[in-house]
Amino acid sequence: MAAKIGQLLKSNNLITESQLASALELQKKEGGRLGSILVKLGYVNEDKLVSFLSKQFGVPAISLSDYTVDASVTKFIPADIAEKYQVFPLARNGSTLTVAMVDPSNVYAIDDITFVTGYNVVPAIAAESAIKEALSKYYGKTDATDAFQTTMDSLKKTETDLLELVQEEEEKIDVGELKEAIEEAPVVKLANLILGEAIARRASDIHIEPYEKSLRVRYRIDGVLYDVIQPPLKLRAALSSRLKIMSELDIAERRLPQDGRIKLRTKDKEVDLRVSTLPTLFGEKIVMRILDKSSLVLDLTKLGFEEKAMLDFKDAISRPYGMVLVTGPTGSGKTTTLYSALNTVNTIDVNIMTAEDPVEYNLAGINQVHVKEDIGLTFAAALRSFLRQDPDIIMVGEIRDFETAEIAVKAALTGHLVLSTLHTNDAPGTISRLLNMGIEPFLVSASVILILAQRLARKICKECKEEEKFSVTALVSAGFAEEEAKTLKCFKGKGCTACNNTGYKGRVALYEVMPVKDDLKELILSGASAAEIKHTAIKSGMKTLRASGLTKIKEGVTTLEEVLRVTIGD
Repeated sequence: MAAKIGQLLKSNNLITESQLASALELQKKEGGRLGSILVKLGYVNEDKLVSFLSKQFGVPAISLSDYTVDASVTKFIPADIAEKYQVFPLARNGSTLTVAMVDPSNVYAIDDITFVTGYNVVPAIAAESAIKEALSKYYGKTDATDAFQTTMDSLKKTETDLLELVQEEEEKIDVGELKEAIEEAPVVKLANLILGEAIARRASDIHIEPYEKSLRVRYRIDGVLYDVIQPPLKLRAALSSRLKIMSELDIAERRLPQDGRIKLRTKDKEVDLRVSTLPTLFGEKIVMRILDKSSLVLDLTKLGFEEKAMLDFKDAISRPYGMVLVTGPTGSGKTTTLYSALNTVNTIDVNIMTAEDPVEYNLAGINQVHVKEDIGLTFAAALRSFLRQDPDIIMVGEIRDFETAEIAVKAALTGHLVLSTLHTNDAPGTISRLLNMGIEPFLVSASVILILAQRLARKICKECKEEEKFSVTALVSAGFAEEEAKTLKCFKGKGCTACNNTGYKGRVALYEVMPVKDDLKELILSGASAAEIKHTAIKSGMKTLRASGLTKIKEGVTTLEEVLRVTIGD
């Protein structure tokens, strides 16, 4: 294709035969696009090249500097794809995505973008320099990102020597030599940058994933995973070993999963990381959960509760005995809600004990036990011991089996307030889960005083918040009343540097709070279904997760798209 473009330019007298020959020679040595090389050598003007190619390929030429770009459109094409093919998304109209390209004849790029986005791609042509500038501006580069690139350049220069050490270690494990190798500056710098950048970006998790031909680092920010960097593939063993040393794990053991912890101190705070290694087909995958106590919100009024839900929840945790259950999938903020509840009732005159796997944050004045099932310290065993420790309030990290559920229920019936979590989709479904575990209906109705289901929705970035239009039909199908939908104002984040061009910054909880009062107790005793329990609870004033989400849309806190993502219709 390069030769074809070159011949077209020559036949239209835009370049000479000798200029084409020297450009092709340089392309053989250094690689790159022929058009870029011709511009670089000064043989052709970039604007003329764009205009010529526009006519040849029958696609419109775009001047990006004069083009108004909606920053939210950049989310459709991942940064690595945009960089790889030198493309920039311009606009989406229905199922069509208009994309500015340096080379609109690159069918492989168009096919890849179609596959990744699910949209029909319509190409336009723009100057390569303008596309590079747009990629930098809209996809953004932080100082830390530049530091990553500097480190990558440094690593590429030094990786040969380092890789030899790693390869020797793989053939014959010598812990002494491996420790020396992973203490060298490039790997130490890379590990520190990965950890430091994650903390700076408010990530909750770091994923380091080895594949056959690549090594990928991803961050989970506000509940969504983002690609960050792809370090040199052959550094995977050295990087994983460095992180294992920091976690005080066995670097010689690569066949079994391991768990450890890292404690980091930044200039203004301490951060704990929970580290998990897992042997995969092409090396060890490492996932690190970042536990930043400074970001832990222990004030119930700041979590997202609405007034009635807050009053019901506070009333339940103020009771002298009974069971309060918090439900939701992994990563829905259950632990934060429980810690906030404990912080509310943590006074000098109560004895609070918790069994957790693991203990995520230290709370002053509360006796916390780290469950270790491999040595027999299970949730059930910890609960039995708690009952001999004169507790007032007990928190069980999770009810996983009949034995734990049975002891928790009995504790709730014998004068203790018990807080715990379950993995269920909504509050009414929690009753069915307890019954399926084998707990008798009369014990459930007598012990459970409140069930709270929750989800986390991303908050609109305040720096780039703007109004978003939806049809009345779309709003009604989401759950709004028709009259309300006609006047409703919805918002979204346009995307800016403050939110890394995502349009979101931070998260807010959506709550479904179901007090178990007399009408529900009767339904539980009679063996009613979850659907019947839900119907009665809604009649009694319970707001479902979807309804809670709709309220957050009306308040301008989150988007319709986000609420539909994390909740199901009622």
